[in-house]
Amino acid sequence: MIFEILFIIALLLDGVLGDPRWYPHPVRIIAALAQSLEKVLRMIIADERSAGLAVTFLTLLVTLSTMTSLLYLAGVYSILLQAVFAVLIMYSLIAVKDLLVHSQAVYASLSPVENLEDARNAVGRIVGRDTEYLQNEEVCRACIETVAENMVDGITAPLFWAVVFSLFAAFTPLSEIAMAAIGMTMYKTINTMDSMFGYKNEVYLYFGWAPARLDDVANFIPARLSGLAVVLTSFLMGYDGKNSCRIFFRDRHNHSSPNAGHTEAALAGALGFQFGGPLSYFGEIVIKPFIGDDTERILPHHIIEANRIILTASFVCIFFLLLGRNICIWATMVL
Repeated sequence: MIFEILFIIALLLDGVLGDPRWYPHPVRIIAALAQSLEKVLRMIIADERSAGLAVTFLTLLVTLSTMTSLLYLAGVYSILLQAVFAVLIMYSLIAVKDLLVHSQAVYASLSPVENLEDARNAVGRIVGRDTEYLQNEEVCRACIETVAENMVDGITAPLFWAVVFSLFAAFTPLSEIAMAAIGMTMYKTINTMDSMFGYKNEVYLYFGWAPARLDDVANFIPARLSGLAVVLTSFLMGYDGKNSCRIFFRDRHNHSSPNAGHTEAALAGALGFQFGGPLSYFGEIVIKPFIGDDTERILPHHIIEANRIILTASFVCIFFLLLGRNICIWATMVL
């Protein structure tokens, strides 16, 4: 029960505080480390895939060993200090509030009075596509797509790995909540490297292979759980649950990523939207497969509706993760 209380405290801290700009965010530290290693190892290792693999391994090794050492030393001094440190780490690696704040900034730029330039700038902070010429509906679509996709990266996947790692605390000198913080750190390290190096361009096509494949593995289960949670939430909240389920199973693989399409498909079905199609990235048009049916025009207020669905679905996921954790513990005790 103590684990669940500390877990919820970390969630509440994120909901209240978000990520203050002055805070030395672990993701920025991880990114700086990976970037430094890239510069050095590219000069030492000629083969790009091998260099990328080395950067991936060393970044994970340094990050996880440092985090484990700090948590262990905190526990030697005080188990309470270890718990506080672990909760702060977990809080900093969840992105619930930031996801909502950024998407609501897009909504505020479009409603009640449209300021398309501000809306393009706001959505440009959270999407990778070119936003300079997006119109109102395209801005809304881009925002809602990224909200759906980032449910996994920013919320459910890090919490999934927190729960998984907590189950192995009995085999380590660390507490359950400390192991949960290490699990989240592992995931965010992989995810950060993927966001830095996982581009299919001349610079990173081979160098980014290792973090991209690791990210695919790390997100495999969380993405599918999240998509199913969106379907269930669509029923619970009175949206088109049947269509959400239909589109989820029909279109969830219509994405270049093996994981990103699951939540997008479920949300597209719930709201009657269509994602994908021709999009501009770095001045080049990329044709993406369609996800969903184009039955509803996307309006600014749908950003708020999408936020509500994704937030509720995230809590549905959290409920089942904690339930599953306690079932595993109970089963272990019985056996």
